[in-house]
Amino acid sequence: MPIYLYWGEDSFAIAQAATTLHRQLLDPVWSSFNYDKITAEQPDAIMQGLNQAMTPPFGAAHRLIWLAETTLCQRCPEAILTELERTLPELPASTTLLLTTSNKPDSRLKSTKLLQKHATLQEFSLIPTWKTDLLVKQVKQIAQAVGVKLTAHGAELLADLVGNDTRQLHSELEKLWLYVGDSHQPLDEVAIATLVTANSQSTIQLAAAIRQGQTSQALDLVADLLRQNEPALRIVSSLVTQFRTWLWIKVMRDAGERSEQEIAKAAELRNPKRLYFLQKEVESLSSQTLVQTLPLLLELEASLKRGADDLITLQTKIIELCELCR
Repeated sequence: MPIYLYWGEDSFAIAQAATTLHRQLLDPVWSSFNYDKITAEQPDAIMQGLNQAMTPPFGAAHRLIWLAETTLCQRCPEAILTELERTLPELPASTTLLLTTSNKPDSRLKSTKLLQKHATLQEFSLIPTWKTDLLVKQVKQIAQAVGVKLTAHGAELLADLVGNDTRQLHSELEKLWLYVGDSHQPLDEVAIATLVTANSQSTIQLAAAIRQGQTSQALDLVADLLRQNEPALRIVSSLVTQFRTWLWIKVMRDAGERSEQEIAKAAELRNPKRLYFLQKEVESLSSQTLVQTLPLLLELEASLKRGADDLITLQTKIIELCELCR
């Protein structure tokens, strides 16, 4: 009776892990009979999933039940909890129950404690964009799994271009794999710069437009990013990273620090040579102004996580940010 609880913001990685379970467990001949993906929007989704999990599989096979975006670890009515307590210990060995959610499980809930007792929990969170060493490590790991060899600088550039977007990373690596073909030569930064779509550059341009108080250009860039299906929260994450870096550099310069190595270390710059250009970018802004951008970005992130309209919310806060930096 394997039970898995996958949670975190990296929906693409969760979907991949679910696909891996599907391939490992299900007989292709009986797959359509023994696999159910039940979303939270469906009526009585949890009860339906538990009932299906107790049903023996068709043929000499295995059954996989996936409760996607379940709310069990955020709220759980007493009737559902009772059913969980009754069902989870009795699941047949031929059934695997997979529960996934983008939200962190509430450890105070009885339902979460019950799942911690019976299930294998795994977190799939996005790597913060300022943790560049972890992003490079992720690029190397996935490149190895896909079968693409990268030079050290090539891996660093790819991490810069795709950030923590695992979906785009897989897509770009698959494209690079086709490009390499039978060649065993590692790809360097020149080849990657030519072949990889640099969507992250648009968020850098957006941050620059905000910093310069160019409201019209910033709003155009936001609209372009959303048209490219760039998640609003990822846009905010990139802006937070950029303004955080500028703030560290400005604060340390104002404090009298002149060592480029120390400033680069505090700002978590992997390439200290960028420091010269970043210092030029923040010359016209005060430390106080940069400090004031962070609460606005926090408010923006909170509004989006509460379900506010992506475009309207981004436009409103970006206008405020542009006015602040002007």
